[in-house]
Amino acid sequence: MTDALAQVANLPGVTDAVADARTAVDRLLGHRILRRRSAEVSTESALRGARATAVLEGADVDLEVLRTTDDPGDPIVHGALRVSAELGSLAETWRHAPRQVLARLHVLAAADAVDAADLGRPRPDGRPVTGPAEDVLKQGEPPSAAEVAARLDALSGLLTGTTKAPALVVAAIVHGELLTLRPFGWGDGIVARAAQRLTLIARGLDPKSLAAPEVGHLELGGDYADALRAYAAGTPEGMTTWIRHCSAAVVAAARDSQAICEALMRG
Repeated sequence: MTDALAQVANLPGVTDAVADARTAVDRLLGHRILRRRSAEVSTESALRGARATAVLEGADVDLEVLRTTDDPGDPIVHGALRVSAELGSLAETWRHAPRQVLARLHVLAAADAVDAADLGRPRPDGRPVTGPAEDVLKQGEPPSAAEVAARLDALSGLLTGTTKAPALVVAAIVHGELLTLRPFGWGDGIVARAAQRLTLIARGLDPKSLAAPEVGHLELGGDYADALRAYAAGTPEGMTTWIRHCSAAVVAAARDSQAICEALMRG
């Protein structure tokens, strides 16, 4: 059987980008503060990741506000925080039942924003794709319900099958597919970025969830939307652009978490 993900990993320019991300994460994992305070780094990374994914979804929220409030008000922020809080408990299920986890992620992300009957259910034809992220990413018309169903099945098959592709390549494909499909119609960006992070956890690149790729995507600014549109074009060049972007986001995230470690060292 053809290993489609491994073929993607062999595209020109992908190997070096993935290696750079692996080196950055390994450098982070070797920080001496993690021998006794890794839980604190993971907690801070989760908060920063929740804030970043909410901003990428269109929210306006300050990190310090999240530290001091129990009610951020914005349903996007509420959803991002719920998703971030539950990610660690979903990693094992993600390995063998990704569709189940995607439904759960949408329930967490969208509980304050959509009808209960629509939570965790792929959107039918006729249900609009809404939310501020539509204006931010400018993706155009979403795929049909039939295409969404077929591609989600294919994605699930790739995730539960075997591949020699590095974790970062698999995570990038998961992220790109979900952002392109917009399977639920609201909060899809939060779900896609959470699925990327889950893949990095479950496949061993960052098992303690110390780095927040969401922070990296936010730091890279407009490159995120441009790279996503390149992915959606479906060409090898577009795929390479997207994976290189995701690799750069992980490098930036690892650098941010290194800064967390250094701050803890200084007390």
